[in-house]
Amino acid sequence: MTDATAHLTGKLAPDIAVPRQSWSHRLRGWAIWLFIFALLAWSWSPSEMFRVTALFTDWRNMAEFGKAFFSPNFHDWRQYVSDMVVTIQIAIWGTALAVVFGIPFSILCSSNIAPQWIVQPVRRLMDACRAINEIVFALLFVVAVGLGPFAGVMALFIHNLGIFAKLFSEAVEAVDPRPVEGIRVTGAIKVQEVTFGVIPQVMPMWSSLTLYRLETNVRSATTLGIVGAGGIGQTLYESIRSFHYGDTAAQIIIVVLTVMVLDMVSSRIRATLV
Repeated sequence: MTDATAHLTGKLAPDIAVPRQSWSHRLRGWAIWLFIFALLAWSWSPSEMFRVTALFTDWRNMAEFGKAFFSPNFHDWRQYVSDMVVTIQIAIWGTALAVVFGIPFSILCSSNIAPQWIVQPVRRLMDACRAINEIVFALLFVVAVGLGPFAGVMALFIHNLGIFAKLFSEAVEAVDPRPVEGIRVTGAIKVQEVTFGVIPQVMPMWSSLTLYRLETNVRSATTLGIVGAGGIGQTLYESIRSFHYGDTAAQIIIVVLTVMVLDMVSSRIRATLV
């Protein structure tokens, strides 16, 4: 390119305007970061973050304890796999029930579908389901229905009911209103608006969220056995209490491999849905 051409191009090229943020926008950003750092500072002492140095000074204690897990014992692997299958089945049923009952609750939680006098009470109820941990629900259902996988299913169901209602309602509130308005113009009732105008739009997102929560619930179901809710968690807890660290290591390996396989499968399926 010659100097003349470069000079002409420079004249013809428009000046690029670099957007500048206003002082109020900058102050808001600084205030947010200041608030975050203040929260971390406020939580430092109560959470005993000052003990982080122990990770470097006492690492030999962890290494000594971890040696016991370096020799996994798969002598009873068939039972471990069977317990892992039960754990997956608990997660499947808990997730399925939560989805089935979560769909109507998510509609009632959506401010663009239901009136506020319905939205707010239902949201608070779902907040309560979501706030209480699965283990607490498992303890309650073990007392009610006895030891076994059914208590784990019900614990996952109630806890995930609140989660699905929250996630599904957010997807509903983000739908394009034009198809819904078009159906409304034809004289359709509210149920028809939701069935034919809302659900087709959110179904791919709902399916993706369901697969993700199923994968998460498999991990959660492994801990429910600690309180007697069945699955491999119960076997894992007994091994730890008996100091059978070789058996514990074998069970942990089976859990990790199962979660890895589920993660790969669900990721592939979610990629085709969204």
